[in-house]
Amino acid sequence: MVASEDHTQDVSDLQVGAPASQPVTRAVPEGFPIVGIGASAGGLAAFEAFFSAMPDITASGIALVLVQHLAPDHKSILTELIKRYTGMRVFEVEDGMKVERSCAYIIPPNRDLALAKGALRLSAPNAPRGQRLPIDFFFSSLAEDQHELAVGIVLSGTGGDGTLGIRAIKAQGGMVMAQNPESTEYDGMPRSAIATGLVDFVLPPAEMPEELIAHVARAADGTPRKSVPPTPQAEEELQRIFVLLRTHTGHDFSQYKQNTIRRRIERRMGVHQIELLHGYIRYLEESPTEVEALFDDLLIGVTNFFRDPEAFEALETQVITRLLTDRTPDSVIRVWVPGCSTGEEAYSIAILLRENIDALEQRFKVQVFATDIDTRAVEAARAGVYPASVAQDIPAERLDRYFTRLDEGHYRVNKSIRDLLIFSEQDLAKDPPFSKLDLISCRNLLIYMGPALQHRLIPLFHYALNRGGFLFLGLSEAIGEFGELFSVTDRAAKLYQRKDDVYGAAHPLLGYVRASAGLVKVPASRKASGEDKLPLRALTESALLEDSPVAALVNERGDVLYLHGHTGDYLELAPGEIGVNILKLAREGVRHELTTALHRAVASKERVSRPGVRVGTSGGVELVNVAVQPVVYSGLSERDPLLFLVTFEAASLAEREAADNAGVGRSGADATSEGLHIATLQQQLRAKDDYLQATQEEMQTSNEELKSSNEELQSTNEELQSTNEELETSKEELQSVNEELATVNAELQGKVSDLSRVNNDMNNLLAGTGIGTVFVDQRLRIRRFTPAVTQFINLIQTDIGRPLGHIVVNLVGYHSLLADVQGVLDTLTPTKIEVRTDSGAWFLLSIRPYRTTDNVVEGAVVTFTEVTEIKDARAALRESEVVRRQSAAVLDAQDGIIVQDLAGRILAWNPGAVRMYGWTEAEALAMNINAVIPEERRERSLAVVQRLSRSELLEPFRALRLAKDGQIVDVTLTATALLNAANAVYAVSTTERGRTHAQLSTDS
Repeated sequence: MVASEDHTQDVSDLQVGAPASQPVTRAVPEGFPIVGIGASAGGLAAFEAFFSAMPDITASGIALVLVQHLAPDHKSILTELIKRYTGMRVFEVEDGMKVERSCAYIIPPNRDLALAKGALRLSAPNAPRGQRLPIDFFFSSLAEDQHELAVGIVLSGTGGDGTLGIRAIKAQGGMVMAQNPESTEYDGMPRSAIATGLVDFVLPPAEMPEELIAHVARAADGTPRKSVPPTPQAEEELQRIFVLLRTHTGHDFSQYKQNTIRRRIERRMGVHQIELLHGYIRYLEESPTEVEALFDDLLIGVTNFFRDPEAFEALETQVITRLLTDRTPDSVIRVWVPGCSTGEEAYSIAILLRENIDALEQRFKVQVFATDIDTRAVEAARAGVYPASVAQDIPAERLDRYFTRLDEGHYRVNKSIRDLLIFSEQDLAKDPPFSKLDLISCRNLLIYMGPALQHRLIPLFHYALNRGGFLFLGLSEAIGEFGELFSVTDRAAKLYQRKDDVYGAAHPLLGYVRASAGLVKVPASRKASGEDKLPLRALTESALLEDSPVAALVNERGDVLYLHGHTGDYLELAPGEIGVNILKLAREGVRHELTTALHRAVASKERVSRPGVRVGTSGGVELVNVAVQPVVYSGLSERDPLLFLVTFEAASLAEREAADNAGVGRSGADATSEGLHIATLQQQLRAKDDYLQATQEEMQTSNEELKSSNEELQSTNEELQSTNEELETSKEELQSVNEELATVNAELQGKVSDLSRVNNDMNNLLAGTGIGTVFVDQRLRIRRFTPAVTQFINLIQTDIGRPLGHIVVNLVGYHSLLADVQGVLDTLTPTKIEVRTDSGAWFLLSIRPYRTTDNVVEGAVVTFTEVTEIKDARAALRESEVVRRQSAAVLDAQDGIIVQDLAGRILAWNPGAVRMYGWTEAEALAMNINAVIPEERRERSLAVVQRLSRSELLEPFRALRLAKDGQIVDVTLTATALLNAANAVYAVSTTERGRTHAQLSTDS
């Protein structure tokens, strides 16, 4: 089919076939080309190469719109980056922005972009993240708004976004480019686009601008002018192209709408920069691949699942439910979808049938025949694999139930639905139709066919449908003047139901009849009601012209279509199986003559008469004139069936007498019954000779046909053998590919194993260090953490992805963690802070930027290193320093300084005490304080210690001490209680100074 499944109507006529000395003139639409450029992963490098090679485009005046997959929550800097590589004005799109010449427009993050009436429109994405297809969305709107001025370019990226969009652009006559997969960082999107066969140029980004400017120049070459009627030379050249197409592809496009064909031819001429049509014809003759390319351009189809949802809703409620009602179990439901393209609508109908059958809990056999002349489209439909963008057309429930999502993001129709369909190649213009159908869905195909072909197909659909079957057409199509064939079920949805057969046999409507007396017009439709067989009756009676009361209308095989008058004298039912062939119904005597006459009439397509045929009737032998004449009607083509009118007319009295006299003359003067019998036998012998000659001619024709069929079978056998060899080769290739995949798989498994081992080592390293670590992204969301950090930050595994500010931090007096992390991200300056937990442990909080191997900051790293021991060591060091200084003072003091515990054991004895009492430090530390106190003073000394143990403060007092040599030393003693960390007295320190003679005198 030509651009099947597309509502697009021709908006201009191309004067294809202008005189050979003149270039092809065409209507150039107003406006300027708008180029949509789609990219995903790896697109930045492709943009850089593209714009770096872009010359000054001010003269060409094109506009560029860049659509890239952007992070929805991250501000895009693509606009600033593109400005580095081009002198064009570059804008980030705002809603309603008018597209101007020589400008570039960048899609903003988290928005869908469309083009409407030359203005860019932004909208919130309908699909969830990961399922959005912004490139398809924009390309489709670009095609609808700009038609043949639309240009689509697919650059590096993963997935299949852009594939459906380029179909829409090509259907409107636009141009499509794709990046050479070898030059991409990610080749998913370009390969998906190239696989459609619709891409005009496959180039590296650096070579695209040159071809783009050349295409724009070609598109702008010409001035708008009125379409002029095609000249005879133009029609002749167009027919030459049709012959080339028919020779190479076997398909005849001469009966399709010429405007569409002309536009496609003009586009192919523009691609190859051919100005004259006769030059393009010569190029077609020299390049069979270009014939295939033109054929592919004529087959561009745009379709989708459940296209026109309201129409499919009407189909389900008004047709499918009726087809399933009152149907016996295990009965067969037959559906035909001609022009199925890549199968979306055929699968849609199969899904509706499956849903309704499941709802009824019945078992019906469903056969959906889907046909198309495009081999690639049929293969794609048979595979049932579609890009992720189909999710926009299919309700989520149906998508989950009837489709399987593949690893590469595509969807595949489930086997339960695929088993309902049979896809095959078929040309409606020449191949026989399916029959006994309950539904025919031929949507948006007739709009590309000429009136003559449409007039053939509508009766063909009527013939193929069962009684009460339904016809489903596109919204731009209708049954036209064939209202007598179909009744309207839903005019808006273009649903029609087959009326009962109005012919008495399954044959197309006949408009005119040419009888021997001239051309006789037959009504094209019934004017009066209540006569079911009016067309054939009118056909027969008009052909008879009221000349004969007995006649029969038959086809080439002799099947009776209509009887007129009392035919019992010439036709009768024969014993055995009942048939409606006139040769079987003919009475003895007329059968051979009628057989010979019908064969001659079929072969010569002229009137054949057999006068004076003797027919045996119930009343004896009757002489009758038999005539067979072809019935010719207007619009008759080679493929239409030819009908014949057989008339029986009783011989007149003069003819009977002439026959008797002829018999008498042949037998002599005394004619007898024997002479009459001989004359009859001679007449029968001549009839048999004619019959044998006709049979011999027919046999020769059959032999020639059998020879031709045999040659075709031999050719088919050779093709099958060749196909078998190709399959064997493909099998070997698949085995080779399988081996390569196994190797790659082994390498990947090794890498996965290495990665898993490294990941385990890293996890054990982080856990073994005991350092608490938290990784956060630029939005302060937790990316990862180590187990050690959970003792002072309440984290569990499910907190990954949550904002850091939502987490409780168990740190005493520290509440600025979030602000400190944000400050490090803003300034990129690391910071360190000592913090304490509720348990009293001290940690060093360190915050540093998280840098990738490319020195890109992607967040921050927060670490907690325990410094409790270091903190205690520092405190101990300070205390030891104090003690050291105090020890120096004690050692240098002239007074005796003694430390004793509460039991009296001497703990400290300074040099002053050694000088005062004579005991060395070692001797003193082994003594009790009582050894240096006179016995009579010991009780008083014990009382002092007890008072000090109660933390009482004592004034300096006089005491006596016993020296080593036995002398009594009179001292002034100052006692001080020593307290431990629990604020309890654990020892007593005394400072003892010898009294002078003056002090002793005063005391005396």
